[in-house]
Amino acid sequence: MLMLLPGGGLGMNPSMDDMNLIQAQRHLVRDIGEEIDLEIGPGDDDPSFANTPLLGGPSQEPSAEEQDESKQMSMGSQLPNADQDILKAQPTKRKKKVVKRWREEWADTYKWAYVDVKEGTARIFCSVCKEYGRKHRRNPYGNEGSRNMQMSALEEHNNSLLHKEALRLQMASKDKIVVDKPIYVKALMSKTAGSIIEASLKRDPHEVEFIQSVHEAVHALERVIAKNSHYVSIMERLLEPERMIIFRVPWVDDRGETHVNRGFRVQFNQTLGPCRGGIRFHPKMNLSVAKFLGFQQTLKNALSPYKLGGAAGGSDFDPKGKSDNEIMRFCQSFMNEVYRYFGTDKDLPSEEMGVGIREMGYLFGQYRRLAGNFQGSFTGPRIFWSGSSLRTEATAYGLVFFARLILAELNKDIKGLRCVVSGFGKIAMHVLEKLIAVGALPITVSDSNGYLVDEDGFDYMKISFLRDLKAQQRSLRDYSKTYARSKYYDEAKPWNERCDVAIPCGSQNEIDQADAINLVNSGCRILVEGSNMPCTPEAVDVLKKANVIIAPAMAAGAGGVVAGEIELNHECNVMHWSPEDFESKLQEAMKQTFNRALKAANDFGYQKESPEALLHGAVISAFLAIAQAMTDQGCV
Repeated sequence: MLMLLPGGGLGMNPSMDDMNLIQAQRHLVRDIGEEIDLEIGPGDDDPSFANTPLLGGPSQEPSAEEQDESKQMSMGSQLPNADQDILKAQPTKRKKKVVKRWREEWADTYKWAYVDVKEGTARIFCSVCKEYGRKHRRNPYGNEGSRNMQMSALEEHNNSLLHKEALRLQMASKDKIVVDKPIYVKALMSKTAGSIIEASLKRDPHEVEFIQSVHEAVHALERVIAKNSHYVSIMERLLEPERMIIFRVPWVDDRGETHVNRGFRVQFNQTLGPCRGGIRFHPKMNLSVAKFLGFQQTLKNALSPYKLGGAAGGSDFDPKGKSDNEIMRFCQSFMNEVYRYFGTDKDLPSEEMGVGIREMGYLFGQYRRLAGNFQGSFTGPRIFWSGSSLRTEATAYGLVFFARLILAELNKDIKGLRCVVSGFGKIAMHVLEKLIAVGALPITVSDSNGYLVDEDGFDYMKISFLRDLKAQQRSLRDYSKTYARSKYYDEAKPWNERCDVAIPCGSQNEIDQADAINLVNSGCRILVEGSNMPCTPEAVDVLKKANVIIAPAMAAGAGGVVAGEIELNHECNVMHWSPEDFESKLQEAMKQTFNRALKAANDFGYQKESPEALLHGAVISAFLAIAQAMTDQGCV
């Protein structure tokens, strides 16, 4: 806010007006903190500042010297011009005061920051990273903030992955008693496991989704790595994909205009067999997401009864609002580049977000044309060469079967339990369908704009109506116009609804820390991951502290892998399975996956009642299978 001194006015005295404007601009810069050189030279720093406590300290009253300076500035317009020039010629002293005030501001904003003297120089350090950080030999912020006190440097560290990881560990340790705290921190911060994460951060610092999936896997494998350091080198090899293909996908729309998208296929690991993995068409698709999905698929396939390699891919193409001809032309252009990497003994893609029956049909048609042969279940469920009768439903039904297995271990039944489901795609709709079939009460679905809750629960007729809404590209809001006991909430998530079981089927990181707290307060006891990595690390910590059992996607979502391999079996392609036979085979496969995860958890000291048992056991079982094969095959 510009402040003009009394007796002066714009246009009355040019020299006085200019002086008033300069004084006002200086007040602006001082308040906002912009355009100030905060570089502290060897002779400019205040030696007493290093010993001044900054964390949470009360703001200090201005000294007499500072008050005098303020009075001199306020009287500046009343001084002769020569005296005003003298005032201007004192930038060093004012800069020092501004810097000191600035330090007080960032100390209040960044509670973790503190100043200490190292080798005769005042440096900024991070108290959180010092205690919980992965770096052991030096503070990761010490060098970065040695002489530069700018807010941008503080903000950069505040948003860094290392700092966020340290905050997560700090939060996870808050509920531990003092005696257990050192043991708990040591278990999460072994140097060997920390070195794996550091190597990933150094190699792929900007791949947020992939780094997060690596963190989760390494945390689950800490006890495994502690028992055998040989697994460190195995894990380092595993985290580097065997093949990453990035290519352009040009296509022409219905108006004749040319567009270019970027395509990806990451064949992550083929140690156990040929790759299997989805293709995703979504505007936010990038290499980090492709690697994260490929890594998750590798572990999921290794955990399933069918030992396979893992892959993932897709494009940043958005199929929404596109005509059938535009999607066909895009799919054909996409396949022109990657067909040479596909095949029954190489890599077979499957449906994922944005890729359904129509897209898979177009992709397979172009593949068959280019490859000159006809190969198996590179398909959608309605294509005649698909032998399985429940291809699309398999993943969703497997989630419900997995929830029933967990409840059976607790001597409980799913009948009558309130279930919240997120998403409005194929998996979410089939989850609702199966929940109704087993007697549960599903009450929610959601889209990108909000969520719909029906207190009476969905039934088959209501699900049919929801499918009609989706087919007609209408909003979920229209459901409430037909069913009075339902309500649509804009810009909200369903996790604050009272429930017993939660099944997120949206996208990665849809449940954050606040959502996890809402779930706990809503009575949720079991969370079954229907999408890959739906919870942030902070959310996982909240759920584990509240003893909410988490069924990881790599175990609970194995139904799709099972269905795909049944389709590839020659006998199944010859004879069509009935829904009952297929469900029986699917339930048996899910039970094997469930028992394998629990056994691995028990072998490494996790009790089956622990919320970490399935979460860590699934990763351990999958990794040990891959590690053994990689050891047997040598360094390839």
